[in-house]
Amino acid sequence: MSGLFGVVSSERCSEYLLYGTDYHSHLGTQFGGAAVLGEDFERQIHNISNNQFKSKFAEDLLAMKGGMGIGVISAFEEQPIYINSKFGPFCIVSDGYLDNAHKLTEELLAEGVTFSEVGDGIVNFTELVAKLITKGDSIPDGIEKMFDRIDGSICLLILHGDGVYAARDRLGYFSLAVGQNKDGWAVSTETTAFPNLDFKLKKFLRPGEVMLLGPNGLKQEKEGNEAQQVCAFLWIYTGFPASFYEGINVETVRERSGRAMARKDSDIEVDVVAGIPDSGTSHAIGYAMESGKPYRRPLVKYTPGYGRSYIPPSQDIRDHVAKMKLVPNKAIIDGNRIIICEDSIVRGTQLKNFTVKKLRLDGAKEIHVRPACPPLMFPCRFNLSTRDIEELAARRAIRDIEGSDIDDISEYLDPSTEKYAKMIEWIRKDIEVDTLRYQTIEDMVEAIGFPKEKLCLYCWNGEYPEPGTGCAGCGKEEVGAKA
Repeated sequence: MSGLFGVVSSERCSEYLLYGTDYHSHLGTQFGGAAVLGEDFERQIHNISNNQFKSKFAEDLLAMKGGMGIGVISAFEEQPIYINSKFGPFCIVSDGYLDNAHKLTEELLAEGVTFSEVGDGIVNFTELVAKLITKGDSIPDGIEKMFDRIDGSICLLILHGDGVYAARDRLGYFSLAVGQNKDGWAVSTETTAFPNLDFKLKKFLRPGEVMLLGPNGLKQEKEGNEAQQVCAFLWIYTGFPASFYEGINVETVRERSGRAMARKDSDIEVDVVAGIPDSGTSHAIGYAMESGKPYRRPLVKYTPGYGRSYIPPSQDIRDHVAKMKLVPNKAIIDGNRIIICEDSIVRGTQLKNFTVKKLRLDGAKEIHVRPACPPLMFPCRFNLSTRDIEELAARRAIRDIEGSDIDDISEYLDPSTEKYAKMIEWIRKDIEVDTLRYQTIEDMVEAIGFPKEKLCLYCWNGEYPEPGTGCAGCGKEEVGAKA
């Protein structure tokens, strides 16, 4: 996932843009980028895989002159893209994933369109989106036409002479929020960016809605739609604790999630409740509040400079981050029975090799793991996180139990079945812990407090919006099929 921030200010926007974008550093790990429009466009892109955004951009951005700008913390590609189009020049940043990127690329190449941003044979998604938008009669019309052609989900910001165009994906999978302060307007993936910059939250864009933030204020260019499939993972893992999505705060959702897990654990006696920093911390606080057991920190994240081990693109990098960022504290671990709250178990290798192993070596008496969501069964269709079923711990368990891949995994999706219990036991043994209990979908949805039919739960149940429907209807993945 990437994080987007845009601002239109009566004063120079550079300081707003620097800090507003930096407040999205938890979302991306590869590239940072920013563009400012004054007398002309100024643009900077840096690799931030070993640096924080503000340390790379402070000098460049603060020197830029102009009242309008956009920034991005990008998970996997270089942004912003600059386009000189029939609408005039513009810069664009985006967040999302295109399932049909190859098909769209071939179609545009056949039409005579050229691409300049190509890495490892793959066209830059943001450039592809920009080229699709230029097929429209105007920027808002081009965004609408782009939405009609893509399979996937894209949020975007466009910096243009008119102002900053902001478009939320038709599924509402991602979030975009608008804020206002004395100098102007801002739009942000995370509302976390608003308070310290004195922006007051004014609205969340509706799915498919296009807004223009300009010198004269806020203007709706395209109405949104009622259909929604908001990513449930925003609250469970991805989002910053102080952020709100659809008016629902991340920290409070995680606390409710932890409380729900504690209520299912009346048969477990422990000495310490802990969370895997940072996203597991809030779940653990909720667990401790409900259970009455002390919240302590047997594993401490060294500095914010270490990124999230779920996001980096290669297993080697993920493993290195997982190993180095968490420092065990033997004084808290030794001789204690410990509940470990985690946002999720994806592959399971990091939990086993770099968390459980550290706790065992420092004398943990018992280790009980509590993921705050159900077993992940399907790779995400709308984001570059997991792209292959083979990566998922639950799928490895099913393959081993059944002796081969199977098409129908419906029994493994139901916590009341014997096969589900066998799958959980396989994972428990694999990660070498004393007990393992996952949150149910029902408890997770209740903790979020948003209607189930308006949440994307694809990672857990295989149900997703039909391509091209704008979420007017939903289909179900052939259970067990390759994604």
